[in-house]
Amino acid sequence: MKKLLAAGGVIAVAVAALTGCSGGSGAAASCQNKIVHSDAKQVTMWAWYPNFEPVVDLFNKNHKDVQICWTNTGAGNDEYTKFSTAIQAGSGAPDVVMLESEVVPSYIADGSIVDLSKLGADKVKDNYSEGAWSDISSNGSAYAIPVDGGPVGLLYRKDLFDKYGLTVPTTWDEYAADAEKIKAATGGKTLMTDFPGNGRAYQTALFAQAGAAPFELSGKQDIKVDLDDPASQKVLTYWNGLVQKKLVGTEDSSTTDYNTHLVNGTYASVIAAAWLPGYLQGFTGADKTAKWAVAPVPQWDPANPVQINIGGSAFAVSKQAQDQKAAAKVATEIFGTEEAWKLGIEKAALFPLWKPILESDYFTSKAYPFFGGQQINKDVFLTAAKDYKGFQFSPFQNLVYDKLTDAVNATNKGKATPEAALETYQKAVVSYAKQQGYTVK
Repeated sequence: MKKLLAAGGVIAVAVAALTGCSGGSGAAASCQNKIVHSDAKQVTMWAWYPNFEPVVDLFNKNHKDVQICWTNTGAGNDEYTKFSTAIQAGSGAPDVVMLESEVVPSYIADGSIVDLSKLGADKVKDNYSEGAWSDISSNGSAYAIPVDGGPVGLLYRKDLFDKYGLTVPTTWDEYAADAEKIKAATGGKTLMTDFPGNGRAYQTALFAQAGAAPFELSGKQDIKVDLDDPASQKVLTYWNGLVQKKLVGTEDSSTTDYNTHLVNGTYASVIAAAWLPGYLQGFTGADKTAKWAVAPVPQWDPANPVQINIGGSAFAVSKQAQDQKAAAKVATEIFGTEEAWKLGIEKAALFPLWKPILESDYFTSKAYPFFGGQQINKDVFLTAAKDYKGFQFSPFQNLVYDKLTDAVNATNKGKATPEAALETYQKAVVSYAKQQGYTVK
């Protein structure tokens, strides 16, 4: 699950009281959950999902042969730093670790996680879409079990669209025209959206929609890097045009002010993943008269729509797991029931990638009061998830994101043209890849 990098917000995860238990590996032997069957094998797990303890408790209640000892060691990079440190030290890593799908290739590349195809993962492959499975696989092998995803839609203020006579855009040209209209109508007090310099996964998804395929891995050390391609140039040029006309904002996402601006009328829309609706209503400073709706993300070619994804997460098995088979069982089965998924959906606002719940009447027909009772899954997100084909991230994605931030900030501030910024981006990533021992095509 993405930490609202692209669409704003930081998920606050409460830390429960610790109760002692013995870990299944060298990870710290403490649990944030109760062990139900004390004689069973214990598997340690790191994860930061909101309201995750009830899901862990459900698993432990229903499994007499294996128990989860769960710890929240921090979200995203906080967890990754601790995990990488433990791997390098040779001890201290958990048996099972939560990873965002975009960093899975990095941990495959350095051997930190194990091939789950040899541990029964292929038996559940059909429970996931092609794109979801592709995101956690390499050379035909799965290295994690998908949990939640971030299919993308257009979340918009229906009341503002109606007030200013805007049509819901189906193309990016229409989106730009709407941006012109709402700025003119409000004197710039309300803009169409924000294009943050630190959007990272957000910009990557927009590039991918236009056809960008920046990385291609073959073997362990061969990589193709193509970051200044025509598709990326097209997208960055489009958005830079809106930025330079001051039709969209450029403030950083993932800040308190940005979250407020999403809900107080500063922005009339946000291009966002399916997990954002679960957080919008909790942001401070919301316009209490607001009426929200969701529509499909605008397209470059409506006759040939391309669906995109922002974020998503999976469970991988650490190479330090003492019992990899037991760890794989946990990774595979913890979100492998409707009961577990209803907890994840209702309590944590997760968007499931497990098809039995994804395609169920319960999820398909679920109405969301925040969106005026709209069935946003049926209307938008289910199609976006089903038709998403996957995306190849790099084995050093954090570095890639840092350099992408430099490129977007340079264009937003008028210090570089899109073409020049992407050329610099390409050179920086190629240089780093070579320094890491990769042969760059």
